[in-house]
Amino acid sequence: MLRLLSLVLLVIALARPQIRNDERMISGEGIDIILCMDVSGSMLAQDFTPNRLEAMKQIAADFVDNRPADRIGLVIFAGESFTSCPLTTDRSTLKAQILSAQSSYLADGTAIGDGLTTSVERLKTSKAKSKVIILLTDGESMGGLIDPGTAKEIAKSMGIRVHTIGMGTEGYAPAPVQTPSGGVVMQQQKVNIDEKLLRKIAAETGGLYFRARDNASLKNIYSEIDKLEKSRIDVSEIKHYTDKFFPFAMAAAALIFMELILRHTIFRKFP
Repeated sequence: MLRLLSLVLLVIALARPQIRNDERMISGEGIDIILCMDVSGSMLAQDFTPNRLEAMKQIAADFVDNRPADRIGLVIFAGESFTSCPLTTDRSTLKAQILSAQSSYLADGTAIGDGLTTSVERLKTSKAKSKVIILLTDGESMGGLIDPGTAKEIAKSMGIRVHTIGMGTEGYAPAPVQTPSGGVVMQQQKVNIDEKLLRKIAAETGGLYFRARDNASLKNIYSEIDKLEKSRIDVSEIKHYTDKFFPFAMAAAALIFMELILRHTIFRKFP
C-alpha cells in the first residue's frame, strides 16, 4: 500500500502542478476631478429615493469606482464650503467621505460661489492636462462670501472645465421641516434651481449643464460625464506561476523510505 501511494504521489509530482497568480497593473494619464456637492438642508427633500442627499452620495460613489486612473477630490458646501477630501487616488477614503457627508456639517444656505471657489483652489496646483469640477446643487445661490460669477471667472482663467447639475423635480417636492416644538413634519416646498446661472457657469468654462429630476436621470448624467471625460488607461497583466510538485515528491520519498524500513523490521520475511 505504501509503495502504491508513493507511486501515485510521484505521478502527481511529475505532472508538475502549479498555482497561477495574475497581477494587473493599471497606469495611464488621468484627469483631476473635484466633486463639488451641495449638502444644504433642502437636499433632504424626498423627490429622490430616499432623498436628494442620499441619492447624490450613492451615485457619486459609484462614479468614483469607474475612474481608476483619476485623482478625485470632494468639496461640500451649504452656507459655506469645506474641503472634505483633497485630490486622491485612495478610493476607499474618498468614498467614505462622500457617504458620510451631512447637511448638519455647515451653516445652512447655498453658497455656490464659495463651493466653486474652494473647488478651484483644490485644482490650482494640479499638473493634470485636464481639470474638471462637477458642481451639483438643488437651489439658488444664497449666502457665502464669493459671488458665483467671480468664481466662474477664476475657473475660466485657470482652464478648469465645470459641469453643472441642477437636482430636483419640477414644481414642488416633499421636504422635512422642523417645528417649533422640535418635531419634524413633511411640507411641500417649491423647487427653485437657478438654471440660468448653472448654464452660464458650464457654458463659459467649456462644460455642460444637466438637469436631474429623479435617481435614474442623475445616474445617467454621471454616466454621460464619465463618457465625456475619458482618461487614457493602460492595463498590463503579469502571470506568475509557482511550482507545487516538491511536497508531493517529498511525500513519495518518505513513503518509499517507510516501506523499506517496515519491510526489514516488522514485516521482515524469514526463510
